[in-house]
Amino acid sequence: MKKMLLEKLSQSVLSVVPIMIIVGILHFTVTPMPFYTLMLFILSSILVILGITFFNLGVDTSMMPMGEKVGSSLVKSRNLPFIIFITLIIGIFITIAEPDLKILASQVNGVPDMALIITVAVGVGIALVLSFLRVLLQIRLSYILIILYGIIFVLSFFTSTDFLSIAYESGGVTTGPIMVPFVMALGLGMASVRGDKTTEEDSFGLISFCLIGPIIAVLILGMFYKPSGGSALSVPNINSFSDLLNLTFSSFPTYLKEVAIALLPIILLFIIFQIVRLRLKKKTLLKMLVGTIYTYIGLVLFLASVNVGFMPTGYLIGNSLVEHTSPWFLVLMGLILGFFIVAAEPAVFVLKHQVEDITDGAISAKAMGIGLSIGVGLSVGLSMLRVIYEFSILYLVIPGYTIALILTLIVPPLFTSIAFDSGTVASGPLAATFLLPLAIGASEAVGGNIFTDAFGIVAIIALTPVITILCFGVIYRIKSARLASENVEPVVDDIIIEYDRPIAADNTLTADVANEADNNISTTMDAATYTDIEADVDMVADSYTEGGASLEVDPHMDVDPHMDDTVANTKVISDVNIEDLTLEIDKPIDIDDTLRYNNN
Repeated sequence: MKKMLLEKLSQSVLSVVPIMIIVGILHFTVTPMPFYTLMLFILSSILVILGITFFNLGVDTSMMPMGEKVGSSLVKSRNLPFIIFITLIIGIFITIAEPDLKILASQVNGVPDMALIITVAVGVGIALVLSFLRVLLQIRLSYILIILYGIIFVLSFFTSTDFLSIAYESGGVTTGPIMVPFVMALGLGMASVRGDKTTEEDSFGLISFCLIGPIIAVLILGMFYKPSGGSALSVPNINSFSDLLNLTFSSFPTYLKEVAIALLPIILLFIIFQIVRLRLKKKTLLKMLVGTIYTYIGLVLFLASVNVGFMPTGYLIGNSLVEHTSPWFLVLMGLILGFFIVAAEPAVFVLKHQVEDITDGAISAKAMGIGLSIGVGLSVGLSMLRVIYEFSILYLVIPGYTIALILTLIVPPLFTSIAFDSGTVASGPLAATFLLPLAIGASEAVGGNIFTDAFGIVAIIALTPVITILCFGVIYRIKSARLASENVEPVVDDIIIEYDRPIAADNTLTADVANEADNNISTTMDAATYTDIEADVDMVADSYTEGGASLEVDPHMDVDPHMDDTVANTKVISDVNIEDLTLEIDKPIDIDDTLRYNNN
């Protein structure tokens, strides 16, 4: 646990320190702040680091295991009405606990906080049900996304103009630090039970629905409500260290209560599952309990610190940048902030290596990281242009998502699932707690409407990673097609097949080219006393275990100098009677390649 704690601490430091450095540079150059305000920001930043550390540690040891266990248990029940009801409840409960949503609701004047939170929560619950039904019915994700975004675009022309940006923002902030790991674990648990070839694809894609659901729900809410007034943010007046400490820690009792109320429904739901279906061991439950405590401590530290010092600092810097510099400097700072914030995001590190793995290195983690950083930097820069020129968010999201939806029809389905989930990794907690206040402060300084011009920055940040990964998906498809046409796999010159069961002397071993297109080879051994079994063996040094008998392939790789000439694969097949054993080797060979049979 200590090693994991230190790992999470280093990730948190990497997330927050870039913002601290940029704020420090701005303080000593173009946007000087009062001394105690700077000290408040530094203290808040330290508490944010600790909060994210404990929270991420708790999520890994409690929220994700809970989600995976509940998800697999739901599918195993095979009771569709029950699954739909529980999935709806999970979506609502997990959204109410989301800290970023609370932060957004507190910044929207004229709309009751709970009205916005409950609306978003219901939207997420319904979206989660739809995502489960999609997996169950095996409907391609791109088709559902095209329909849902079509509904969003239509609703956008009927809701209040002041509510448009808030609606799109709600999707970005809802898919935050609690929602994402829990729902992804839930999807992994659901998909793993089925265990077919689409399991990996179906374990992704749930978050994309949870981003869409709130947007539709809040667009409908915007037909009945209209935000009013200006920003709810303000810069506290601090004149001493005593004021600084009082301001920082006086809010803790409030957040201790709020976080407990937010987490309680999730915990109660898991307890019910534990009693009725799961029945996990005490050691596992104790580990989850400790993780839940870490999650609670982390959330309290995070919410208290960002509300007291982090967000007011972002608001003050945004205001000062407009007053003391050129508007284009604001755009430049947006580009820089976006680039470095996403580069330091731990979730982005996981995502880019994930893409590298599924593409077998065709798309490198380095290239993916650079692409995401540039994309998010452009997102924040465009958001600052919105603040300056006061144009609607629809001019960005409609063309952006239209391009993305067209690309989903081209790329492999797994890329679609990962791409639309990826927006959540870039629009992490720092986007809602620093970049949004920065945009609000700048908007008020230019005399704009914060609800139409500033809100929406998180939504735009969530858009560019989608397009970035889909573009890499197109590159991957092109590379795959070119490699397939060139047929660049190594040639197998000599193959030895060893079977360690005694067989009759009249058994035959034959070889032929099974398919000219794939240039595969098929070998067959016949024996009257055995049952049928088929095995696929890769020409790599893997070992397969299924039972008692063994099949060994010893390839001599003359083409690839980096491979050992004695590399052997072992395929252990069930200890049963075998009548017709077929070994298919998916490697290109020459027509005159030889096969030698060795009877031990």
